Amino acid sequence: MSQPPVIFEIKEKIAMIQLNRPDNRNSMTLEVMTAFREALDKTNKNKNLRCLIITGSGSTFCAGADFGSSFSAEENRLPNETLMNFYKPFLEIRRIEIPVIAAMNGHAIGGGLGLALVCDIRIAGKDAKYGATFARLGLHSGMAISYILPRLIGPPAACELLFTGRLINGKEAAELGIANYAVDSDKVLKKARDLAQEIASCAPAAVRMMKTSIYRGLGWDTDSAAEFEAHCQSRTFETDDAREGINALLEKREPVFTGK
Repeated sequence: MSQPPVIFEIKEKIAMIQLNRPDNRNSMTLEVMTAFREALDKTNKNKNLRCLIITGSGSTFCAGADFGSSFSAEENRLPNETLMNFYKPFLEIRRIEIPVIAAMNGHAIGGGLGLALVCDIRIAGKDAKYGATFARLGLHSGMAISYILPRLIGPPAACELLFTGRLINGKEAAELGIANYAVDSDKVLKKARDLAQEIASCAPAAVRMMKTSIYRGLGWDTDSAAEFEAHCQSRTFETDDAREGINALLEKREPVFTGK
């Protein structure tokens, strides 16, 4: 029997969702997204849970979209609705009432970083790579990354990372404020579990209400941001630069952009 695309387990009132396609770097495929949504539904229905951990199997947290199968470099157009439907299962994390910890056991690139950013707390592997590499593919960012990132680390630092598509390591991510902690990769999940247990030992009603208050006070509206990004990303998918960027990624070469 083949391994499930997502593993869901509960231990001591703490749930864990583990992306389970390490050979494909836990990329966002339809199979993974469908199973992830089902795991979130189970989390929402269980009122005894006090914290949720999201992690990946193998050496990658999530590599974002699988351009080899999810999207075609030859597509002339991807409608806004298609992109929103693709990202929506991960964006549903914002609906989880209990605290959500991203245990970034390995690399988190593109939409994979977006998955981590919609969580409440992030633990990074100090030597793993993190970044929103969309500009290097000729694309606009998705999953509300351009909305969340400036609010975490400030506009200048966010602009630099988004405009360059640069990858940074976990230590740098923690220094910038993207991650709460950066530890050895083999200790990421343990750190996340320790933190989850600390949260779970507190009064659950108070914790849930404080989470609501924090995001209410921030005027947090990732849905609207993601919808606008879907529009922008859809437009960039129509460009020659996007086709060049995605082809270059698949062919493992540097892209040559023309601005068209």
